[in-house]
Amino acid sequence: MDFMKAIGIAASGLRAQSGRMRVISENIANADSEPKSAAAEPYRRKVPTFSHRLDRELDANVVDLGRVRRDATPFRTKHDPGNPAADARGEVRLPNVNLLVETVDMREAQRSYEANLNMVSTARRMISRTIDILKA
Repeated sequence: MDFMKAIGIAASGLRAQSGRMRVISENIANADSEPKSAAAEPYRRKVPTFSHRLDRELDANVVDLGRVRRDATPFRTKHDPGNPAADARGEVRLPNVNLLVETVDMREAQRSYEANLNMVSTARRMISRTIDILKA
């Protein structure tokens, strides 16, 4: 078992999940934002993707945060005729962010991050034990 390879692969997972959590945080922060005018488009939810690549130094496939794409689902609307962002019918378009979905995604990203962190900790303990055995 190549401990450094295991740590490198887990570290790539840590970076990818950290990036995923940043994107989810941005979605949550903008969930209730309103456009400035009826012509302006509200915040559009971002969806992180993952990609993999061969890390030649590690000689292993690692994961990266891929392209962050825009969610094409329709915007939410609310009836608020007095709002400056309302259209002729009195409807205001709101971001297509569902806080429940974002919360579940954040929890999943945290769990994946913790799993990768546990892998790094386990590999470090195994290295330490191996060194202790070799010293004896």
